[in-house]
Order: sequence, then structure tokens, then C-alpha cells
Amino acid sequence: MNARELKTKSVEELQSELMALLKEQFSLRVQKGIGQSPLTHLFKNVRRRIARVKTILREKEGS
Repeated sequence: MNARELKTKSVEELQSELMALLKEQFSLRVQKGIGQSPLTHLFKNVRRRIARVKTILREKEGS
């Protein structure tokens, strides 16, 4: 999901998106800890998506 699509969402939708991404990040960390080897590029993608959502949330709070 790109920044344009995120900007059209409400604050509540962004917060639920953020929670889903944080759960996904936790799931990836658990899989890594167990020894399963998930695709390593997913860590970077999820981390960037979290940052993108947090940035849009911060912009909406300032307005």
C-alpha cells in the first residue's frame, strides 16, 4: 500500500493497519527465533510499511 492510499484512510483505519503490521512483524520475529527461515526481505518491507503508516498518522495528528 502506498502513501497516497494511506492518506485517504481515517485515523482509526490507520491505527488498525498499524496493529496488523506490528502483529505481522512479531510473527516474523517468532518464526526467525524458532528456526524457521522466513523470507528475509519481508522484515525490511514490514518495517518500512510500519514507518509509512506512523508518518501518515503523525501528519494527521498535526493537522
